[in-house]
Amino acid sequence: MTDRMRWDASSGRPELLSPAGDRERLEAAVRFGADAVYLAGKRFGMRSGSPNFGPEELASAVEYAHGAGVRVYLACNSLLSNEDCGGLPDFLREIRNAGVDAVIATDFAVMDMVGKYAPGLEIHISTQAGVANWAAAEEFYRLGAKRVVLARELSLEDIARIRAKTPADLELEAFVHGSMCVSFSGRCLLSEFLTGRSANRGNCAQPCRWKYALMEEKRPGCYFPVEEEGKGTYILNSRDLCMIGHIPELMEAGVTSLKIEGRAKSAYYAAVTANAYRHAIDEAALHPGGPLPAWIPEEMDRISHRAYSTGFYFGNAPGEVYENGGYVRGWEEIAVVVGMRNGLAVLAQRNRFFRGDRASVLEPGSEPYDVALDGIFDEDGNPLETANHAEMTVLLRTDRPIAAGAILRKRIVPNG
Repeated sequence: MTDRMRWDASSGRPELLSPAGDRERLEAAVRFGADAVYLAGKRFGMRSGSPNFGPEELASAVEYAHGAGVRVYLACNSLLSNEDCGGLPDFLREIRNAGVDAVIATDFAVMDMVGKYAPGLEIHISTQAGVANWAAAEEFYRLGAKRVVLARELSLEDIARIRAKTPADLELEAFVHGSMCVSFSGRCLLSEFLTGRSANRGNCAQPCRWKYALMEEKRPGCYFPVEEEGKGTYILNSRDLCMIGHIPELMEAGVTSLKIEGRAKSAYYAAVTANAYRHAIDEAALHPGGPLPAWIPEEMDRISHRAYSTGFYFGNAPGEVYENGGYVRGWEEIAVVVGMRNGLAVLAQRNRFFRGDRASVLEPGSEPYDVALDGIFDEDGNPLETANHAEMTVLLRTDRPIAAGAILRKRIVPNG
């Protein structure tokens, strides 16, 4: 793994902060350009659906990230019960001993106990705290916070005002990509009401993304679509956030750290988003006012997503999705490159592909390029027509070396 410069707030570039739901996703984010990752332990985080990290896994993950100059922030931002408070001191000691750089907190109890049981650990205030004005941000700073993760409902103008009226060394973090909750900064009660699974304790069932219909009281089982103005069917149908084309505006507003949502999403998602936003940030810093190369925003269509919007950043609501409330999935990961052997790329299969397919190759730190899958072989060198066994090793004849860790993906052909 190649070391790189550790990010610093004085660098003039915003930090790129990527999600890491497990070790594979963490390594993908680090390899493809994240300056920092955020993750969670087995308790107290907001994504219980992710594998997350036990004590030994966490220590190993921090060592790996720090070896690449990447910082690690741990989410301890779920709604805490009386019972939870008893386990906090030991948990905070564990994460401090693991070398975590900061804890992401919502509850004042966590802030207080960090000072008592994990002194020296930075405190970042979670978006769950709903920091939407300069006075709140300044008060959290006075209480010891190094950073606030701003409420998702703020405009760029709002953020600029907060930046202008708060201490210069208070870092401002903002979400730039990923799923958006229909409730204020994610503080939702709908999941617990409908399913008994608390969104505020990391177990959201995402009912805002279900498909709904009306049922007439006296005709059970007879369902009717919900329509408005003939545009289509929707209830509680939120878009995904994407600010890939607006990094300069975020920098101008004073955002210190650009956060990608998605700890429950795949390593492929972590890699693609980290690579694209890494290049977008670097382009904004190196070529101010210049156009963003077209391939960078195009990468956002190569991951599974819902219709994109810019959220509230430009003063308007994100809006609902009328035509199609589902996910858009036009590409799929088919293999990861393990290394090179006698001029052949060694692939670990992820999804089925065929001889003659064309794949897009995403190497860490590089612009994607295409490769023809004309010569594929099994481990013994026998020609293959298809790679259709999960995790099978495939050898690919290629006219150029492909870096270890690179990802191959291809377009999804309907009914193909």
